[in-house]
Amino acid sequence: MLYIVPSPIGNLQDITLRALDVLKKVDLILAEDTRNSSRLLNHFQIIRPLSPYHQHNEHKILRHLVDQLLQGKTIALITDAGTPGVSDPAFLLVRECIKTGIKVECLPGATAFVPALVNSGLPMNRFCFEGFLPLKKGRQSLMKQLALEERTLVFYESPMRLVKTLRELMLYFGEDRQCCVSRELTKIYEENQRGTLREVHAHFQEKGVKGEIVIVLEGRDARQRKEDGYAEDADREEWDDIVAEEGDGAAEERDDRAGWEAEVGGEG
Repeated sequence: MLYIVPSPIGNLQDITLRALDVLKKVDLILAEDTRNSSRLLNHFQIIRPLSPYHQHNEHKILRHLVDQLLQGKTIALITDAGTPGVSDPAFLLVRECIKTGIKVECLPGATAFVPALVNSGLPMNRFCFEGFLPLKKGRQSLMKQLALEERTLVFYESPMRLVKTLRELMLYFGEDRQCCVSRELTKIYEENQRGTLREVHAHFQEKGVKGEIVIVLEGRDARQRKEDGYAEDADREEWDDIVAEEGDGAAEERDDRAGWEAEVGGEG
């Protein structure tokens, strides 16, 4: 049997009693980073065999893990923080287990985007989780697609890229689109910065950024279709600076954007 076990995103006390029970009894624990996971296991005095499982080795060891499971071993998969499979490794192993008839059980537990979404004050009856935006290829194309999305949007981002990403979001979604940036969730210095994209961008540009980041962004509504123009008035020089940072494909993305602006501008 394969157990998918969520781990705390900051505060170790957020782990569930059931998760601790599973980790204590399985034959093997797979960890995204064994050093990080060792700290968690040591804190709760859990001594079980620990093996690395991450994006760089998951294809290589997949068959071996499935064979172990078919032989009757129980395995728990954990990541550095949150629920495995949510912007972390798990999908390949879960899919292969289902194909081969191995039981998979995912425990409920910590994940960063849920408290960020609830904290944001934005509508949460319908939302779209996008995880991390592509770093280069397809990034701008995805943004222009999501600019038309009416549901609340949720992204993960690294602290090093947050200010740049907020600047790009302003260009596509409009400076007045409401958002909330959550960082260091469940930790002592947790922060939930709410406001327009312009206000939140200015805050972090001045303050600097530390910690893991969740961006929650208001969806497009009927009023915005007519009023925000989806950054048609964005400074061209600023846009050229951004696409230049994307490296290969920048010219193609610029052409795509020009066509998209013409298309949106024709809406009634």
